[in-house]
Amino acid sequence: MDADEQENHMALRVGVIGGGQLARMMIAPAVELGLDLRVLAETDGMSAKLAATAVGDYRDLETVRAFAADVDVITFDHEHVPQDVLRALVADGVAVHPGPDALQYAQDKLVMRARLAELGVPQPDWARVADADELQVFLDDHGGRAVVKTPRGGYDGKGVRVVSAAGDAADWFAQLSGGDGLLVEELVSFRRELAQQVARRPSGQTAAYPVVETVQRDGVCAEVFAPAPGAGERLARMAEDIGRRIAEGLGVTGMLAVELFETDDDRILVNELAMRPHNSGHWSQDGAVTGQFEQHLRAVADLPLGETAPRAPWAAMVNILGGPTEGTFESRFEAAMSEHPDAKIHTYGKDARPGRKVGHVNAAGDDLDDVVYTARAAAAHFA
Repeated sequence: MDADEQENHMALRVGVIGGGQLARMMIAPAVELGLDLRVLAETDGMSAKLAATAVGDYRDLETVRAFAADVDVITFDHEHVPQDVLRALVADGVAVHPGPDALQYAQDKLVMRARLAELGVPQPDWARVADADELQVFLDDHGGRAVVKTPRGGYDGKGVRVVSAAGDAADWFAQLSGGDGLLVEELVSFRRELAQQVARRPSGQTAAYPVVETVQRDGVCAEVFAPAPGAGERLARMAEDIGRRIAEGLGVTGMLAVELFETDDDRILVNELAMRPHNSGHWSQDGAVTGQFEQHLRAVADLPLGETAPRAPWAAMVNILGGPTEGTFESRFEAAMSEHPDAKIHTYGKDARPGRKVGHVNAAGDDLDDVVYTARAAAAHFA
């Protein structure tokens, strides 16, 4: 085989910035797809250490540039890489998926709200507020209570606060630099939270998963039921339409998760966006024809997208939060597996810590109650 033939047979090199559990769960499907997965981890020993080919600061351009030099496409475990770093990579000719023009909407909630308004996507009433007086005006116009969010950096309930007086956000206003503001939103009365996932290739093909119900505890996703119980054709169609409109309107490449409110008056409103595999899609690893981690890799590599249909009528995902307070993960596997052989257990290689996402359990089958019981009971072995 000559040099040209060898080059043609080289595996596509996919670089993932971020060494967390999402990068970890891309490893197996990358092997199955024949992709060469490489990870830039923040520190040694992270969840994705099996594929970590570099360790360094994702905020440092030269560190990221050196990592990108050895891959064919860049994607992400998180959305926190600065815009100037991303745009420098694009200027260097690096394929970045999703690109900075799309990622800006996942990085800044004020920018996201403004763009979704331009797209005509349903969302809560909102405003940018720069001081307590502006916040008080919004409160007065919205029944005296609202949700205040820091535009950048919040996740899993961080950077989110329900307020009933302008002074409740005084510390956040004090930290603002000139020209910055906070996002304030109406306090939505909702019956449950949903999530819609859509994958999109750079060439434009999209594929949507069934809308799911998500259960949050203390601002952290605890459980997911797929498809969302009681979701009729109208709701499912609305959620899918919203997801596709956002994916196409923002130019997302890879996986997009759209977090939604189903309101008490039967509206569907967009809460937040994630442009990567997402906790709401973990069920698909074992419950769909194509799991979200394989789908993300297909999308960023611009390969044909996989079928998204469920493999069983119902699937459930239960997060393992915190981990064992005594003993080790390893000591819990035998009992969990023997008592629940139909559960699929996924752990992240993380040390136990209160409230930390350290793994999840998936179950699928014909009866929703049985599926949920299995996932919960198996996860309970790791508490």
